[in-house]
Amino acid sequence: MGNYLGSTEKQQQDMLKTIGLTDMSDLYRSLPKDMIVETLDIPAGKSEFEVRRIVENMGKKNKVFSSIFRGAGAYNHYIPAIVKQISAKEEFMTSYTPYQPEISQGLLQSIFEYQTMICEITGMDATNASVYDGPTAAAEAINMCLEKKRLKVLISETTNPMTIQTALTYFSSREIEFVMIPEKDGLTDVSVLQEKLDDTSACFIVQQPNYYGGIEPVEAIAEMVHAAKAKFIMSVNPVASTILKTAGEVNADIAVGDSQPFGLPLAFGGPYIGFIATKEKMMRKLPGRIAGETVDEAGERAFVLTLQAREQHIRREKAASNICSNQALCALTNAVYMSTMGPRGIQEVAEQCYSKAHYLADQLTQISGVKRNNQSPFFHEFVTSFPVSIDVVLTKLEEHDILGGYPTDEGLLWCVTEMNTKEQIDEVVALVKEACEQ
Repeated sequence: MGNYLGSTEKQQQDMLKTIGLTDMSDLYRSLPKDMIVETLDIPAGKSEFEVRRIVENMGKKNKVFSSIFRGAGAYNHYIPAIVKQISAKEEFMTSYTPYQPEISQGLLQSIFEYQTMICEITGMDATNASVYDGPTAAAEAINMCLEKKRLKVLISETTNPMTIQTALTYFSSREIEFVMIPEKDGLTDVSVLQEKLDDTSACFIVQQPNYYGGIEPVEAIAEMVHAAKAKFIMSVNPVASTILKTAGEVNADIAVGDSQPFGLPLAFGGPYIGFIATKEKMMRKLPGRIAGETVDEAGERAFVLTLQAREQHIRREKAASNICSNQALCALTNAVYMSTMGPRGIQEVAEQCYSKAHYLADQLTQISGVKRNNQSPFFHEFVTSFPVSIDVVLTKLEEHDILGGYPTDEGLLWCVTEMNTKEQIDEVVALVKEACEQ
């Protein structure tokens, strides 16, 4: 960030003089006095060496596991070194909103390339320039489907709880009816879904693969939802979409999800990046920004923000969404990751996730008393129960520097990615066996 220097005291005084003020405190004179903090109890400044030592000591409190077998919405994937090398360039990290296309061609192209790849992954026609995370994307997708006489939203209970909670929070001040469709044998109970769909239904949301790892019968669900003239929103894992049928192939109306698996580290929960992709007929309902390709006056390829009569450009009371920003740096990171890995590379990641997860499931269920909670097909996550408490199993694994599955009411939700070796998987199995025999 060498090009970005703070203003000097003289420059500050010159700016104050220009606007007719004499002191920085004058900027806040319209505020009530009881809202102004006169003095801040902040320690004296320290040298870079001292700050580094303090922060490093704070970092030592974190537990960094040598192997991770946990997912539940945030996934540990390999990130090629070039991804961070490119995305950390100063011109990318400090880019702001590309309002002026004449000087923002690079940023606009990076967003356009990201959008193109997301469309290819989901099988959809158009996507926006990203939103904050997967749950936010799902909530915004619901907003796209609501109509005057269709204000009932159906959500499968097999969807990530964070997505469900975000949707409920988003519409807590509106008269939207939410109907939860229960789980049966690890998948959505389609018989209940059929019963609850009617002419007031706006949409149905299901996750594929679902929160418990199961692969949902999404083609049958799409037909059922469309028969009720409602919209089908499919929340997808973009890695799984390379080997499962895409949202477009199963005739979903909207695909949402979090593309954190594409080059973004776990990073204690963020920043991540959500996507919303849809068919052309619903393109004008997409919230946020869309980068489009055009030609300039010389006939050369160029990029612009398109469909701009949107949230950030119109009166607040006319806006259909409060999304008016995008995760441009995360989107660029996604695009660099996908370009680096290539179609076959990402597909190989998915294949390794699938095969290694099934190997772990097979090995665990050979231990006396360990059972898979259901027999539904799965991608790279699954749930098991044990003859001992979950805490006993997790403690045993943690003693050997392994982060086990995520504890749920049903049991441990395991996740396996290409980062987990056969040796690590075999070690987990041996330790779980020891824990169950205690």
